[in-house]
Amino acid sequence: MARREVSRSGGERSAPRAVDERSPLLGRARRESSSSVVDDVERTAPTRIYDEDAKPQHERTPTSAVIKIVLILLVGTFTANADGSLVMATHPTIASEFDDLENSSWLFVAFALAGAATQALYGKLSDVYGRRSLLMVAYMLFAIGCALVGVGQTMWQVVVGRVISGSGGSALNVLGLLLITDLVPLREVAAWQAGINLAATVGRSLGGPVGGWLADTIGWRWSFLGQTPIFMVAVLLCWLFLPGGKRASKTETESEDVKPEESNKSDLASVDFLGAALLALFILAFLLPIEIGGAKIPWTHPLIFVLFGASVVLFGLFALTEEWYAKEPIFPLELLKQRDIVLTYVITGGQVAAQLGLMFSVPLYFQVTQRVSNTVAGVHLFPAVFGNAIGSILAGYLIKSTGRYKSLLVIATIASSVSYVLLLLRWHGDTNVWESLYIFPGGFGAGLVQSAGFISVQAAVNPKHKAAVTSGMFLTFQIGMILGLSCVSAVMMETMRWRLEALLQGMGLEAIARKEIIEKATSSVDYANHTESHISKAIVQAYVEGLGFSHGVSLISSALAFVGAVFLREHKI
Repeated sequence: MARREVSRSGGERSAPRAVDERSPLLGRARRESSSSVVDDVERTAPTRIYDEDAKPQHERTPTSAVIKIVLILLVGTFTANADGSLVMATHPTIASEFDDLENSSWLFVAFALAGAATQALYGKLSDVYGRRSLLMVAYMLFAIGCALVGVGQTMWQVVVGRVISGSGGSALNVLGLLLITDLVPLREVAAWQAGINLAATVGRSLGGPVGGWLADTIGWRWSFLGQTPIFMVAVLLCWLFLPGGKRASKTETESEDVKPEESNKSDLASVDFLGAALLALFILAFLLPIEIGGAKIPWTHPLIFVLFGASVVLFGLFALTEEWYAKEPIFPLELLKQRDIVLTYVITGGQVAAQLGLMFSVPLYFQVTQRVSNTVAGVHLFPAVFGNAIGSILAGYLIKSTGRYKSLLVIATIASSVSYVLLLLRWHGDTNVWESLYIFPGGFGAGLVQSAGFISVQAAVNPKHKAAVTSGMFLTFQIGMILGLSCVSAVMMETMRWRLEALLQGMGLEAIARKEIIEKATSSVDYANHTESHISKAIVQAYVEGLGFSHGVSLISSALAFVGAVFLREHKI
């Protein structure tokens, strides 16, 4: 079916639609506002009928309008990503303060799990309450979470703070990308997204060393407490500059006699809270046995099988809810019938799992093998972060110039796989400066996928599912983060325990002494610095071998992403 455009100015007409803060920024009717941002983006957008071979052309929005809105998004994007690398660099120190190093991965997992639970809700809730309102809520949640982390007195109080921050952080990505896709043609989305990715990369680049420096000087708590006022400034910027006019009395789908309050209740009732809850419970039930298996309880313990079984049941209930119960599913299951969408999710999920596993391992590796400070440990993340920036910018430029994206995804997965192979072969405890650059290809590949992956799903989907497929992409990121971090942490700790047990046994130590040493070594990264020399060497060797196996997990994830990229079909954009 050929593409057909219907304009307000001619051809088929429909009743004028009142515009409110729930409407996309490319409003279909002229808005009355003194805000320059709103004035710039007020343009009439044609209604399009989807055609697989003829993608709709997006009506151009003034570049100045796009820049103004993107600049508002950058404040939160920069700080949130700085927070992420800050935790990457300091998680051994944070967990060691509570003598709970083996649970340090929960500082990331809790954040990602909360994001997975709330990610899909933000798109629909922004339709009900407006994008400005949801962004403000997200920034406030992030600020509250950072404050709780900063004042937390136990490891699990800190984890609760990360949960609250994660529930806010999940909105920053999905709403930001949806704003951009509303404003510019699909072919240019990657270029604008690359700009936001660049700000995110700068944040990640500075977050590690600056956060590490703060941890070494005034303490890690101030690294989080200092973020709270920044996010409150972001709330103020949203309030002042993002459009958010009065609610409309009716929409195109509402009759004349429907009151705004009734419409609001109806819209809220259609939000799939049950589906989101079931999805979060499924992820938790699937994740928990990976975290506690081997470390807390044996893999043969009945609880492990109960949790895995519960995850299967919960996923089944989630699928039934989405298919039969939800008025507007958080993720239409019909999208999973489209091969290229599923393959793109596999590519991005595998790549994110691989990269986050790497970012978790690198600071710990250098703190154990070279006894570096938090600041230096954070600096060692820079090659991967810099590679991420280069990959993202290059992908945006090439996609805009050529309209091609599949080859970028293939190259990305190959580059990442090479990185993990080099780590397996060369990182054995005496890594020099040049060898520390081996993580650059991993970051480069992740940057390519971050930009090209979004274009892949947008090009393959019916425009009416744009929001759902975008939320699904970010949900894939969250799940990839959770699985990557959980698997890497579990494999690393399990291998480390097993090897240290064998090494200590070879020294002739008794079982009680071996158990005490293993518990202390897995509770604090500093223990190896204060124990006897021969025991310290055994601890370092065990950690190095455990981290080597964790790189193997990243390699498997990246190889899976490569297979997906090979079989992906490219669509015209």
